[in-house]
Amino acid sequence: MSAESENEKTDPTAGSSGESAPFRFRPYHHPAAGWGAAKSVGRVLAREGEFLDGPRGIMRMNHEGRGFDCPGCAWPDDLKGLHLDICENGIKHVTWEMTHKRVGRDFFAAHTVGELSRWSDAALEDQGRLTEPMRYDPDTDRYVPISWPDAFDLVGRALRELDEPDQAAFYTSGRLGNEATFLYQLLARELGTNNLPDCSNMCHEASGRALQASLGTGKGTVDLKDWEVTDALFVMGVNAASNAPRMLTSLVEAYKRGAQIVHINPLIEAAARRAIIPHEFLAMASFRSTPTSTLNLQPRIGGDMALLRGMAKVVLDEARTDPKALDTEFIERHTSGFAEYRALCEATSWEEIEHQSGVARADIRKAALVYCEADRSIFSWCLGVTQHDHGVDTAREIVNLLLLRGNLGREGAGPSPVRGHSNVQGNRTCGIDHRPTGEFLDRLAAVCEIDPPRRHGLDTVGTIEAMHRGDVLVFVGMGGNFALAAPDTPYTFAALQKCRLTMHVSTKLNRSHLVHGRDALILPCLGRTEKDQQRAGVQATSVEDSMSMVHLSIGMKRPASPHLLSEPAIVAGIARAALPDSATPWERYVEDYDRIRDTMSHVLDGFEDFNRRVRLPLGFRIRQPARELVFDTPSGRAEFSTATLPDVVPAEDRLVLCTMRSHDQWNTTIYSDNDRYRGVKNLRTLIFMNADDMRERGIGKFDDVDITSIARDGSTRSLHGYTAIPYDIPRGSAAGYMPEMNVLCAIGDYSTQSDQPLMKNVRITVRAAS
Repeated sequence: MSAESENEKTDPTAGSSGESAPFRFRPYHHPAAGWGAAKSVGRVLAREGEFLDGPRGIMRMNHEGRGFDCPGCAWPDDLKGLHLDICENGIKHVTWEMTHKRVGRDFFAAHTVGELSRWSDAALEDQGRLTEPMRYDPDTDRYVPISWPDAFDLVGRALRELDEPDQAAFYTSGRLGNEATFLYQLLARELGTNNLPDCSNMCHEASGRALQASLGTGKGTVDLKDWEVTDALFVMGVNAASNAPRMLTSLVEAYKRGAQIVHINPLIEAAARRAIIPHEFLAMASFRSTPTSTLNLQPRIGGDMALLRGMAKVVLDEARTDPKALDTEFIERHTSGFAEYRALCEATSWEEIEHQSGVARADIRKAALVYCEADRSIFSWCLGVTQHDHGVDTAREIVNLLLLRGNLGREGAGPSPVRGHSNVQGNRTCGIDHRPTGEFLDRLAAVCEIDPPRRHGLDTVGTIEAMHRGDVLVFVGMGGNFALAAPDTPYTFAALQKCRLTMHVSTKLNRSHLVHGRDALILPCLGRTEKDQQRAGVQATSVEDSMSMVHLSIGMKRPASPHLLSEPAIVAGIARAALPDSATPWERYVEDYDRIRDTMSHVLDGFEDFNRRVRLPLGFRIRQPARELVFDTPSGRAEFSTATLPDVVPAEDRLVLCTMRSHDQWNTTIYSDNDRYRGVKNLRTLIFMNADDMRERGIGKFDDVDITSIARDGSTRSLHGYTAIPYDIPRGSAAGYMPEMNVLCAIGDYSTQSDQPLMKNVRITVRAAS
């Protein structure tokens, strides 16, 4: 058998169109970004036919002044005027939105929902931009046109006819601008509910709760300037090359100035090896790559907390002979609970740490010594840390480690969670929170003259369960693809189908439009790249990045259809129909978004003088009290936590599955069936496994396998005919793609600490296909 044939297999289910395509797997050994990214961008522009608007968009994206913010990830914009502060996946996202393809009434007249339900998700979105409001017609099983006034009247009537406001839920995916976000939460609370589930409930809820408990703030404290001067970066549970590609620039620059970079992840991803930054023209011309790591550690899935405890144990041991290992002055002046934490670390054996982390003591010591020798350190993490039952404890353990050496409240040091979606952090800041604080509600009541509900609302899992019970009857989705993003896919589908009305504000057709309630609406909105013309002129919206910078975004392109409305206009239309006697000036808000910002400035902490400050060069940064060593905690100090290590080692016949995105994917949007950085072409129905785990189960390379998950309640869920690929991943661990594998995560398997679905900690068995 030839070397090529050993790495190829024909899979009849591969390919976005469902046609036969040759699956190929060849381990990726090239630098991240560089010419591979450049070629990919060229193919995307050619595929979408965007040879004029595409390059124009690239030159306007993430640019200070009259540019628009990338609708992809939430990585901060460059602070020094870089003219190509872009990435491959951001360009994919923008050209996907700017496509010339359209989905209008003729398309829906030609295809029933039943037919469309058999299409792949990539094929659905590839049809192009939605152009007008549509309503589901059960008699023909088709979506048919509906006017905007009639659509608003339908939603308003459905909301008014509910027995109580909590029978409605208002979801947002994270891409909503700050102004629309504020109006959206105002609508829900004036209606009388805090049922505001969002994608953070599935992603970084653990980070927010951990940082709030430890430091009194739900956000990271560092900014991009800190990344530029830190001595050591610890990057945990992040696939940066795909999910936050502009981080590569920071990693390359850090390496060049001599900083230490430690990646901690079960898979050694492309971003943890080498990179060529496309805007570094000399490096591109010479094919010269730069390392992006100085050390890689591969804990078992869920083993991060034990590894961190081991690092803390080393720091405390070093302090016996090196007085500089601990910042005792910082600990005494600014922290609480150190003695208890030190005792816990001393009582935790190395045997337990090695067993639970899956990493040898000597390797943990290497990382710990990097930390001890660095004057300033940053810990950055993403969903590999949070989507576990113990995600809050792990994020708090990161803070524990930072506190030991006073890595807080000074330049180049602190916690830096990586938020995955543009403005998801802004959504939470501006009121999308099912557990709002009393202080926020008091301000909202006083400024907006409403009586908001005080009881907590439903999060994402709670909303799905409530729909399934029949307790939530109206589901409003503001962006995203809820049906595919959520866990336990069949259960979620059934829950949505029990609703009286499901309504989705969207730019493109997706699975959630086909899994609908008894009545259903698709309301098309403007994209981030498009001009938002209102009575007062072209409007700008604001977004908040992963490091608390707030800045304006202004679209450049003519809207895909004259029938599109902006998200603030859609929210206002729903609000006026649902609350006909409301004193809120909904129409005035839509005429001029400055009026929304004026109101926000009186409600939201850190948004004072909003309209002036957001127009400053680069916008403004929301104040982070913990950065100033001001802690809104019960003790008024930073709090050490003392959680015991969880048992993350699977039973002998089981593996722990981590779901993740491929490189050619953004959340639930799948651009192709390729995953360049992991060497996969033309296949998504796969599972990456340790080679020894495969041999132990009698599974050969590229064999078809059946995967079964075992939920806490003993129930099982299965996927059949997946391809097993040997991969560099710790024993007992496995990985595969979401949303296809979301079916394996039971609705009841969520964290008792954060209520997040355990998307990266699914207990499974894998067997050769029967």
